[in-house]
Amino acid sequence: MNASPKLSIETATQLAVFLANRPGALARVCEALGNAGVNIHALATSDTVDHTVVRMVVSDPTKALMLLGEAGVLALETEVLTIETASQPGVLAKIAERLADAEVNIEYTYLAASPGAEKGLIILRPSDIEKARRVLQDL
Repeated sequence: MNASPKLSIETATQLAVFLANRPGALARVCEALGNAGVNIHALATSDTVDHTVVRMVVSDPTKALMLLGEAGVLALETEVLTIETASQPGVLAKIAERLADAEVNIEYTYLAASPGAEKGLIILRPSDIEKARRVLQDL
């Protein structure tokens, strides 16, 4: 692994969408966004007994919030970091170590890359977004 994986770090608006935990709930939201031309760049779900929280980064968060609100779906905005980097072992470890050294907590993260992809995308919610950007800038 290279000593310094090249990171491309951006701030993005993530939506946390609260849905009933039953078949079809996510399908309806994704269909509405797709019909409105809103692309989903990243998505993760976590479930509880009675509802699911869908975290998503989309191409047009303002339009998505409006659509969801009109449909009576609760959605909240959060700022996250989107980190595009080499898809190779140890990259997330370096990011996590750098944040830990700066006493920035990772509230949650999710990532994806195809097995053969050269780059992957990490969505990261740090406790301090500006400090996280600063300490990761030269990684």
